[in-house]
Amino acid sequence: MPKLKTNRGAAKRFRRTAKGFKHRGSNRNHMLTHKPAKRRRRLRGMREVTKGDAGLLDRMLPKKTR
Repeated sequence: MPKLKTNRGAAKRFRRTAKGFKHRGSNRNHMLTHKPAKRRRRLRGMREVTKGDAGLLDRMLPKKTR
């Protein structure tokens, strides 16, 4: 059986955690001066991936390592 290849695009965008996957939220790239500080604070950090998308990520990121 051949080796499983990691989807490199997904590897750059998602991280595997103990419970599933996490990703960076959207709306945090440009024009930040027009967004209120409260909204920018809320957009910080990583968010969990929904259960429906986690199955697809399991196939795209087959390795257990982070």
